[in-house]
Amino acid sequence: MRGSVDGLASSVPLSAMLPAVFAEDDLAQRFVAGLDEVLAPIHNVLDCLDAYFTPSLAPVDFTRWLGEWIGAAPDGGPDLPEDPAQLRAAVAAAVRLHRIRGTRRGLEEAVRLAFGVTPQIAESGGATWDARPLGPFPGGRRPSLHVKLQLPDPGPHDEHRLERLVAAARPAHMPYTVQVTAAERTSDR
Repeated sequence: MRGSVDGLASSVPLSAMLPAVFAEDDLAQRFVAGLDEVLAPIHNVLDCLDAYFTPSLAPVDFTRWLGEWIGAAPDGGPDLPEDPAQLRAAVAAAVRLHRIRGTRRGLEEAVRLAFGVTPQIAESGGATWDARPLGPFPGGRRPSLHVKLQLPDPGPHDEHRLERLVAAARPAHMPYTVQVTAAERTSDR
């Protein structure tokens, strides 16, 4: 929460703006000093306003609010990542992800941001060009999408998280399946 900060000096002290008759008045000086203490955080925020809209520089609580405001949850749900580094990455990538939402690349990037691992995606679609008419259609007869994710240590909730993410980031007409498996461990012998 934004609030007062002990010892924060105002960048624009009100005592300097008082008429000369109040320059020596102790009561007036103490009164505006109290107002300066209340207004200093506001001046501080306004002086650094551009940093508040840069996810890598903004305070975590403001970054969380900004992420909720722009719909930056990587899985399309209401929950943003708890880890500040993941939260900042999700908010920074939100605009780009909204632009490529519903594409293979958008789905891949959303899964990578949410899980830290690039998924394997198999889809039925395709595109081709041929100078002769009536050529074969590319892709499968029925639309399908399968997302496989290999995690080093999968938990029981990971498949549900992946399913929720794919449901939010896939093309709207596309039926899908998801699979979470344990990544193969390499031995160093």
